[in-house]
Amino acid sequence: MTNNTKLISIKNDFSIAPGGRLRSDGPDSGEEFREDLLEPLVQEYEKLKIDLDGVEGYGSSFLEEAFGGLVRANILPYETIKNRIELVTQDDFLKVEIQSYMEDANKAANS
Repeated sequence: MTNNTKLISIKNDFSIAPGGRLRSDGPDSGEEFREDLLEPLVQEYEKLKIDLDGVEGYGSSFLEEAFGGLVRANILPYETIKNRIELVTQDDFLKVEIQSYMEDANKAANS
């Protein structure tokens, strides 16, 4: 890891219309976002700012697979992931929802 901070916009860097949970569910899935963007970037950068605004909406399956799945992938310790990711949005509920998916995945991994 050599880089400090990276800002990604889901709208600009991924999709204006995020899809379902898995690649098999169709385009722009949570699995695709996690595997193709989140996992490599969270390993490369000390801080990953993720702009969640500007999309048509998020299904819970997309968010859970992307962010809960990131924790389940076990590529870095949970605390490291939690400290590296900064969620940027005007929707406070969205932040809480994503954080809860990450916490739930961590609890499940440690039970």
